[in-house]
Amino acid sequence: MCAKETSAQGNLIIIPRRVVFDGTKRTQDLNLANTGTDTAKYLISIIQYRMLEDGNFQEITKPDTSQNFADKNFRFFPRSVILAPNEAQTIKIQLINTSDLQPGEYRSHLYFRAVPNDKPLIDKANEKPENAISVRLVPTFGIAIPVIIRRGTSTSKVTFSASSIENTLQGANQLKLTFMRTGNMSVYGDITVNYISPEGKIIQVGMARGFAVYTPNTIRHFTLGLDKNTNIDYHKGKLHIVYTTSPEDKSIKMAETELALL
Repeated sequence: MCAKETSAQGNLIIIPRRVVFDGTKRTQDLNLANTGTDTAKYLISIIQYRMLEDGNFQEITKPDTSQNFADKNFRFFPRSVILAPNEAQTIKIQLINTSDLQPGEYRSHLYFRAVPNDKPLIDKANEKPENAISVRLVPTFGIAIPVIIRRGTSTSKVTFSASSIENTLQGANQLKLTFMRTGNMSVYGDITVNYISPEGKIIQVGMARGFAVYTPNTIRHFTLGLDKNTNIDYHKGKLHIVYTTSPEDKSIKMAETELALL
């Protein structure tokens, strides 16, 4: 995986998929690209989210206790883009009004919404009378990426436990994890799961990139699918689970644990 992370949905690619201001940098560029075969228009706005304990997001208008929105402290332009097939454009994000920010973390999300193509579809073979009523459903989609502003020194720590392995009806093995976060800022990184056989052989059986626990959440539950390698007996040996910062952040270990398999 390249150093810069990518967010993609539909035919829109955004690089990087999160923006963090935690130093002296005051501007950040987002690169947008249309990988589709049609010209597309996207409207860009700000949306506020809370993260739920299962990792899903819920739109809100007021911050939760100990949560800080960042929307008053950055601006971006342009606010809409029209991209031809295989065309790219840059969105610039700039910090503002940050001199009086108190220590801690501030987060809002940029939301990229596709605007439906309203060009009528003409089908002469099935043309209806003038007084007929027809319904045309046009799917739309959106992508939201976080914009995070940090002030002061992070006091955040994370621990987690591997609660159990479950077997699905399809025969897949899933690892249940619970993350606990403390401190003033969110955590973000990659989860790596290695299987260690009774003989000491190590095999990577699971990976999840870009895993976050956002403020003010102190807990998050996560289920990770494991490798279906038939040579692995998930009733023997153990799993070694490590949570590290992403490679572009020098891949620092934040937490680790082991689960004995029975």
